[in-house]
Amino acid sequence: AFLDGDLPGELIELLEKIILEPSPFSDNSSLQNLLMLTAAKADKGRLMDYIHQLSEFNPDEIAEMCISVGLYEEAFEVYKKVNNNIAAVNVLVDNVVSIDRAQEFAERVEIPEVWSKVAKAQLDGLRVSDSIESYIRAGDPSNYNEVIDTATHAGKDEDLVKYLKMARKTQREPAIDTALAFCYARLDQLAELEDFLRATNVADVEASGDKAYEEGYHQAAKIFYTSVSNWAKLATTHVHLEDYQAAVECARKANSVQVWKEVNEACVNKKEFRLAQICGLNLIVHAEELQAFVRLYERNGYFDELIGVLEAGLGLERAHMGMFTELGIALSKYHPDRVMEHLKLFWSRINIPKMIRACEEANLWPELVFLYCHYDEWDNAALAMMERAADAWEHHSFKDIIVKVANLEIYYRALNFYLQEQPLLLTDLLQVLTSRIDVNRVVRIFQSSDNIPLIKPFLLNVQSQNKRAVNDAINDLLIEEEDYKTLRDSVDNYNNFDAVDLAQRLERHDLIFFRQIAANIYRNTKRWEKSIALSKQDKLYKDAIETAAISGKADVVEELLRYVSFLFLLASFGQLADNNTVRGHWQPRVLRGHVVCLL
Repeated sequence: AFLDGDLPGELIELLEKIILEPSPFSDNSSLQNLLMLTAAKADKGRLMDYIHQLSEFNPDEIAEMCISVGLYEEAFEVYKKVNNNIAAVNVLVDNVVSIDRAQEFAERVEIPEVWSKVAKAQLDGLRVSDSIESYIRAGDPSNYNEVIDTATHAGKDEDLVKYLKMARKTQREPAIDTALAFCYARLDQLAELEDFLRATNVADVEASGDKAYEEGYHQAAKIFYTSVSNWAKLATTHVHLEDYQAAVECARKANSVQVWKEVNEACVNKKEFRLAQICGLNLIVHAEELQAFVRLYERNGYFDELIGVLEAGLGLERAHMGMFTELGIALSKYHPDRVMEHLKLFWSRINIPKMIRACEEANLWPELVFLYCHYDEWDNAALAMMERAADAWEHHSFKDIIVKVANLEIYYRALNFYLQEQPLLLTDLLQVLTSRIDVNRVVRIFQSSDNIPLIKPFLLNVQSQNKRAVNDAINDLLIEEEDYKTLRDSVDNYNNFDAVDLAQRLERHDLIFFRQIAANIYRNTKRWEKSIALSKQDKLYKDAIETAAISGKADVVEELLRYVSFLFLLASFGQLADNNTVRGHWQPRVLRGHVVCLL
């Protein structure tokens, strides 16, 4: 009724008289609750005195009511009075928001649960060191995940070590052991770390090693990886520690291509070429890694070292074609004088097309020809010899190559090349090509350049084929040389030529021997009158008589007989006595013999 009538003051005075003054209702909890609730609403200043004076009220109800109206100190006093220390510290932390007072309260009550509440509040307030100390006093490891994360980010490793040691007494969690191990790493407490890893633990050692490696704690990473015998990662760690010998040993135990690559690159960059070679020999046996390996050395300008590794690798059981090829390419770039020796030794194990390209780029023409020959590219070999004659041509080798080419046009190109470069060796070249070339075409080539005399031995050698072009070329050459004996043999033995044309040319020759050959040609072509006339002109009566006899024609014989008889009569009567020619060559005795022959 008082409350409905809005008379809280009068209600408070009434309740004070009933409760505070001795009466049967002084200990009535309902009345005490009513007094305190009314005071909280109508006269807040009196509430603290009521809390101290009264003891039968409902503390939870009154405290909650105080919190709801913002009377946090009164709520704290309520909880403290009834020794509800956890609720009391919650008020200090959550409502009063005074971590210092909460800590003082915890120190006064010394209850683990209270310290845990304070520790959590301190952690949320980023008072990491205080929080860890509070957790330790509470002996509470339950919030280890949050403590580890916050302390790690805050860099409070020394405090975190204390907390984690406390936590390990009751907890066997990988996260706790892992965090403790990494704290030792960050604090550079390597001896403690080694002792910890040797002892029983559930830490994720490899993950700790990875994290230590990423953050640059390489000494600690080395301890982690050694503990779990992770040779691959340990090798890389040794590289960062510049302990290359140990890195190579670990790489050997790991036997991983990626590890060999990393260690090799590190050794090359530090010019530890002896160790780099050990790594390289384990890399180059993998064909897919060879190009990257070569580029690493070439990019750094270590050409001799690259060649040294490749040469050392040729004796390996797993040596493959790529190694022999890359060594050849490297030699072509940096030691061209050694390429031919390498090719002669290992041409069968080299990728010849790839090596051919390298030799072309390096202008190594003899080596290029060598490769073409061993790749059965005879056409290219011959062409290369001719195109780079100053460096690559050698007569005996060229003869061996030219007979194996497939493109017949190369024969004639070779003849033109020899005509221009080595004319004295043409006969030798033609000798090996005789059975492969078109003789008529050869004759045309040398006729067009007016160089038939250069191939005279060849022409005489192939004249047995009795080809007109050859016979004509030989006959022309013999006429030019005035070699009537050989010409006579040629005409007598090889008849495939233009007999009339040759005879007409010879009958005008200044030398009687060539005119005599012309008469023989006319005789052979049954031009009896022409042959006899030519013989009579040169007073070769014996030849004329033989021609007439061979003809078997009476009219031809009679005509010659009349001519000879006429000459005999002239000689007999001395009408030609003053003729020196007749007197010197046509005595009657001789004429009689010819006449007798005709008869």
